[in-house]
Amino acid sequence: MPESSRALQSQSIDRVATGLAASLPVLNRCVERRIGGQLPYPKLPEAQLALLQYVAEHDGVSVRQVADALLMKPNNVSALVTHLTEAGLVERHQDHVDKRVVHLRATALAHQRIGQARGVAAQQIASALCTLTEGDLAALGSALHALEALTRQLRNNAA
Repeated sequence: MPESSRALQSQSIDRVATGLAASLPVLNRCVERRIGGQLPYPKLPEAQLALLQYVAEHDGVSVRQVADALLMKPNNVSALVTHLTEAGLVERHQDHVDKRVVHLRATALAHQRIGQARGVAAQQIASALCTLTEGDLAALGSALHALEALTRQLRNNAA
């Protein structure tokens, strides 16, 4: 690849990275604020919500696995699990072989609340998408696969 092409590619990558780093947290905060005001129960703190969503997506996961995946200390995960268990959102199940290991499961209530929150978020985003031009909407639709791939790559690099 010629030097000028590499320089252009590097500038493009830097521009996209900077744009995503600036816009994604703002997008997330906007959605999270609106979700909190539309739910009939208090919104969970961010760390508890991240843990709950991970457990809901990985049924039977251990505390150690959650800690590794969320880049947290196991004792902090245990404390969060205690709060979520008391709230009726997570169940602990002792491993049949190694009694020191606890497996986590999201309760039906947790799945219901996650679904409600995702529904509110989808409604908020859909409402905003309706105000965009067809071109912007098409560009975002085309970018979904790439954003999912970027998310997977970032998760894999964090592990």
